[in-house]
Amino acid sequence: MALIDKAREELADHAVEALSVAGLVVVWQLLALAVANPLKLPSFLEVAEALLRQWETILWVDLPVSLIHFAIGMTAGLLLALPIGMAMGWSRIADRIFDPIVELIRPIPPLAWIPFAIIWFGLTPQAAGFIVFVGAVFPILINSYVGFRSVPRVYVESAMVLGATRNRDLLRYVAFPSALPSIAAGIRIAMGIAWMCIVAAEMFGASTRSGLGYRLWEYYSLHMMEMVFLYMIVLGLLGLFIDRTFRYVVQEKLLRWQEGIRQN
Repeated sequence: MALIDKAREELADHAVEALSVAGLVVVWQLLALAVANPLKLPSFLEVAEALLRQWETILWVDLPVSLIHFAIGMTAGLLLALPIGMAMGWSRIADRIFDPIVELIRPIPPLAWIPFAIIWFGLTPQAAGFIVFVGAVFPILINSYVGFRSVPRVYVESAMVLGATRNRDLLRYVAFPSALPSIAAGIRIAMGIAWMCIVAAEMFGASTRSGLGYRLWEYYSLHMMEMVFLYMIVLGLLGLFIDRTFRYVVQEKLLRWQEGIRQN
């Protein structure tokens, strides 16, 4: 019975989500008919027709390029931000060393680095990946810092009483599991910022002549707004898919011990 009830609950949740999306599509189509100007607001049917013409280019040309930019930036951001954020949250000395540097560079918008990215890396995937890295690194770093800084002292003292006296053991068995929810939240925020940075970097030419952002700007210059809307939807759906996948892996596999209160 429990399994049946759970299946019914999941089916009801999916039905609500499907009705929500269908309602949005209906409102979109009605607004487009009311505006009656495809340049201002293309209709759902026009965008669907554009998808039938463009899906192969999206799938085999533009999407892989943008995913490469995303992977380069997020990987570099994780490799740099996690150890620095952990060190700053765990050690006062590391905090004093890195905090002035972080707070000096953090307020600089990622897009301000585009000229240097082009000069340093040329019109390559690494240039766009660098812009993604700049946008992603600080949310991960700050949340890692907050997570490690917020580890309850009683956890550390209890672990030391039970024999975990080495710093390495305290980090592995106490600090990191306690900070993992905060780190996961930082990575989610970073992924959202990364998508915005990908679009901006490709729009301003910090890459090869392809990618979702580059194509979006190209079709805008041609006043093909149904194609612009199509690429916007693709960006949104892809970002949603990546976020849902990450949430499933982290919440269902790594954070099953963390129970929250959910309202129906």
